[in-house]
Amino acid sequence: MNRFEITTDRLVLKPLGPELLDTANEYALDIRNTRYMCFLPNRDSDETLDFLRRADEEWNKEKPAYSEFAMFLQDKHIGAVSVYFDDGKAELGWIVNRRYWGNGFAYEAARALVEYFSDNAGTEHFIAHCDTENAPSIRVMEKLGLTRTGINSGRRNRSASRDSSEYQYELLLPKKTRPDQGHGTANNAPAMHNRLFM
Repeated sequence: MNRFEITTDRLVLKPLGPELLDTANEYALDIRNTRYMCFLPNRDSDETLDFLRRADEEWNKEKPAYSEFAMFLQDKHIGAVSVYFDDGKAELGWIVNRRYWGNGFAYEAARALVEYFSDNAGTEHFIAHCDTENAPSIRVMEKLGLTRTGINSGRRNRSASRDSSEYQYELLLPKKTRPDQGHGTANNAPAMHNRLFM
């Protein structure tokens, strides 16, 4: 699949790769930044680099299983947003460097992915999960229009010493007869059909 970018009002979403190691480490190694995450913080920079390389390699596939985007505010890499496809559902995820919390960047980036993939790939079913104590992510999900559809026990965040619970949120969009112009616009984006990534 050709690499492409998505532009929003304030952000540019670009393919995530190993060239962003230093700025990815700012949030991926930060315990406070990743308190409610299952797979973060990373143990060291090598683990971050391994993840970035795998994300980069996925972009080279004809039909990626997922896509990881870096969030850029002007020329500054401030976080990441992703979509993973599994069994007809597209799971959204995001992380923002805590220096930039409270500005609505996670919502803006995730909204752009929902609009881009619903318009260009025909994706109709989006899901997301978060720790039940992660109030900021809950607000993002609800602002995106996702509805809480479940609660599961046995979640173990990587930096936690005990299990917690997680909420599942879902958004089921109506079928479209033709693509509409979304909030985000893609630069050099290919025509996309069916299940493409994440």
